[in-house]
Amino acid sequence: MTIKADLHLHTSFSGDSTAPMEEMILAGIARGLETMCITEHMDPDYVYANPEEEGTFELNTDSYLYELIRCKEKYAGKIKLLFGVELGVQPHIRRRLALYAKSYDFDFIIASSHLCNQRDPYYPDFYKGRSDEEAYLEYFTSVLDNLKAFENYDVYGHLDYVVRYGKAKDDNYCYDMYKDIFDRILETLIAKGKGLEVNTGAIGYQLKELNPCTEILKRYKELGGEIVTIGSDAHAPEDIARGFDRAGEILCQCGFKYYAVFENRLPEFHRL
Repeated sequence: MTIKADLHLHTSFSGDSTAPMEEMILAGIARGLETMCITEHMDPDYVYANPEEEGTFELNTDSYLYELIRCKEKYAGKIKLLFGVELGVQPHIRRRLALYAKSYDFDFIIASSHLCNQRDPYYPDFYKGRSDEEAYLEYFTSVLDNLKAFENYDVYGHLDYVVRYGKAKDDNYCYDMYKDIFDRILETLIAKGKGLEVNTGAIGYQLKELNPCTEILKRYKELGGEIVTIGSDAHAPEDIARGFDRAGEILCQCGFKYYAVFENRLPEFHRL
């Protein structure tokens, strides 16, 4: 495995994982990783389906950081552990996100679209009464709105995340169907000096491709994009670095020679 850094990981400090941080780290070491960046969920003003879930995606950052520092000291010399976060972006909370991002010395910030116009594409209701194509277009349009509203991040995560949950998933989906909006998204990322994440978590959803699809990665490169990170989006130890060989092959096919690892919010490039 040529890719030695997993830059998208969740532990029990994220509301959708029960994995202890130390177990995740030990699994990463066992898989031969040299670097892991924990990127716990922080989704302010998330719309919860059930009242008892309220606050699930509001990260206790101080507790998370305390445990990360403890693990960094314990596993020093065995693996580099980085301090990251995955922000759920919505335009109306841009000031809150900006203040939060400045409040900690993060190594790496992923911006992601988990809600689309305050609805979660994870749930079937998002697709009810319309085609996947219509639902996907609304989601991609909201991504562009997020990019215009918020800038304090390093890469955009799982850009076509929505296709994980559509009725036909990515069976009838391709870059050309949304070319205009995708090009505007990619041009915005490049103009702002932001990167794109290759998220191998798509494998767990039985998709044809990773997130984003190969044609998006190829187009990002054609437009001048150079910053790509790789993340498994693992919420359990067994999924760490899953599909990294495949991700490396795809990136090479698209013309990339390097992947990025962020530390102190700066990218360091490693050969694929």
